[in-house]
Amino acid sequence: MAIFDYDLLCIGSGPAGQRAAVQATKIGKRTALVERGRLIGGVCVDTGTIPSKTFREAVLLETGRTLFDQKLRPLVSGHRPSAQTLLARVAEVEQEQVEIIYNQLQRNDVTVFTGEASFHDPHTVIVTRDGQARAVKAANILIAVGTVPAPPLNMPAEQNLIVTSDELLQITTLPRRFAVVGAGVIGIEYASMFAALGIDVTVVDKRVRPLEFLDGELIDELLHQMRNMGVTFRLGEAVERLEIVERPSRHVVIYLESGKRLVSELVLFSAGRQGATDRLNLSAAGLKADDRGRLTVNREYRTSVPHIFAAGDVIGFPSLATTSAEQGRLAACAAFGIDTEPMAPHFPIGIYAIPEVSAVGEPEHVLTEKRVPYESGVARYREIARGQIMGDDSGFLKMLFHREDRRLLGVHTVGTGATELIHIGQAVLGLGGGLDYFLSTAFNYPTLAECYKVAALDAFNKLA
Repeated sequence: MAIFDYDLLCIGSGPAGQRAAVQATKIGKRTALVERGRLIGGVCVDTGTIPSKTFREAVLLETGRTLFDQKLRPLVSGHRPSAQTLLARVAEVEQEQVEIIYNQLQRNDVTVFTGEASFHDPHTVIVTRDGQARAVKAANILIAVGTVPAPPLNMPAEQNLIVTSDELLQITTLPRRFAVVGAGVIGIEYASMFAALGIDVTVVDKRVRPLEFLDGELIDELLHQMRNMGVTFRLGEAVERLEIVERPSRHVVIYLESGKRLVSELVLFSAGRQGATDRLNLSAAGLKADDRGRLTVNREYRTSVPHIFAAGDVIGFPSLATTSAEQGRLAACAAFGIDTEPMAPHFPIGIYAIPEVSAVGEPEHVLTEKRVPYESGVARYREIARGQIMGDDSGFLKMLFHREDRRLLGVHTVGTGATELIHIGQAVLGLGGGLDYFLSTAFNYPTLAECYKVAALDAFNKLA
């Protein structure tokens, strides 16, 4: 009978690895976790979710506004904080998060190894740090290594000039001109943040319409507000190459396939991410990643090797911190035969741009494609007392209901607090509720939650 050091070894300390490790210890299993990055918490804490969202709040705070409104732009022009000021808050929150995560792992008796993990065989992982190697044997292994940015057109990232999202928040000075290649979630978020600082921002993407998975009205409003902040969009344009020019001052020239040229002092290359599996020596475990470094799993998050699981961004969509954590928990339960309910089908999407965008359920174009009869109800922030109090007169919330049984099918919102507001709709959607609930329920006044009542009444009038 094989002797193992641990019942479960988690490779990666992001949301999936953390949650799996803690879940395993809760049912009495010997558990260890390996992290190769500089911070416990993985990419989520080091270069991804936590730093980017903290940077956003720092931008709004330091420019004199904690809320987005039409007065933001003039305020920025008179005061631009330094990169050091903004990033000091990021470092502070990162350290606080690291301490919280580390204390949680310690309280739950999870052994933490720091170093580079690679497979020696299907049950053995070699952890290397500072030239020292240690073999760790585990009955079950969870791969939760997350993703890394795709490299910038075969050019090395260069601090303060050409960067990926991993290096962006290491800059030492704010640029006057900022270009973003790739209008995905990360690109759009950072483009809006830098624009709020009064920086000249250009976004380039070969797609004619970014964020196509979102409801069309949300995209239209988001792009409209970003254009009002001075963002220029070059959509339907592909980048041919990037060139560093030394004189008269060091800058980057972006050559587009259409023949256009853009000049920028800082370029964020944000054209997708790939699984961080290249250094795991997967072949020694009998595994193989796809061409984007991702792993394929079944409903229990098992790979083709039954005792090896994978969860989080490394398995692809939806690549959200919340879903990654739940995937990690479910994988740990599956490893030890614990029966669980599958993850809820309706999870919220949050885009922390300025303004925020959030959605749960299906958008209009998907319902149309599926030939589902629906009606919409819309509430605009300018109609809500709380929206007027906050100075946000452009946000809105839209609900979609089935025309026949009046079930809630989706909620889509853009504006201040959208990522918090969405959870009311998520709860009702998950519980199978619909229009009648919102018509009969009272919400605190004045709050943004009133949007649900107003939107429900709008839908009711249309159905009547």
